[in-house]
Amino acid sequence: MKKSLVILLFMLAVALTVTGQQYKYEAGPMVGMTGYLGEGNSGNLFKHPSVTGGGMFRYIHNSRWAFKANLSYANIKGDSKNDDTVYPDGATYKFTSNLIDLGLTAEFNFLNYGLGPAYKKYKPISPYMVAGVGFVFAICNGHNQASFTIPLGIGVKYKFKNRLNLGFEFTMRKEFSDRIDGLSDLFGIKHSFGKNTDWYSFAAFSVSYEFGKRCIKCNYIE
Repeated sequence: MKKSLVILLFMLAVALTVTGQQYKYEAGPMVGMTGYLGEGNSGNLFKHPSVTGGGMFRYIHNSRWAFKANLSYANIKGDSKNDDTVYPDGATYKFTSNLIDLGLTAEFNFLNYGLGPAYKKYKPISPYMVAGVGFVFAICNGHNQASFTIPLGIGVKYKFKNRLNLGFEFTMRKEFSDRIDGLSDLFGIKHSFGKNTDWYSFAAFSVSYEFGKRCIKCNYIE
């Protein structure tokens, strides 16, 4: 009887230790490279790369789904001088634009991401896909422009230690003003709201720390 009680208490302690490692939130910095496609660069996305940096906050719904907010400062550049596109009168265009980017995205992990009991088949590494909505504020050549965006992309997460994660994410952001590069309608053809020429991308690394323990009831994590 005593032996059974000891085993039961040991199993309970192990269960509480494992479940105690589960957290609801994570946050951390991001840094990476930006790319741009538009009137100032219609070919190679990374022909004029620049930098981005910021922070992210993630709500971990479960091992498959998470929801993230990011706030980033980025720089994009373009120069049509050596581009294949020929504009009226042979004109060329060059610009530098500073962006403040806010994104709200949902993430789906292809594997059960996390650490935990073997029977739950958690994996410390998982690829994922991401999609959502966003907002960008651009400052280009002394002019300001705000626009809604749609972020779409893929990424990979690696839990190298309990509560600590490494990540890499590549997203393309479709923006709807066609003016974050200060250039629009260069051929004199008006674009509709849903059909413009400006896209920008983030290829960013992140480090995040988990916090906010989940409620535990009867060894079940809610």
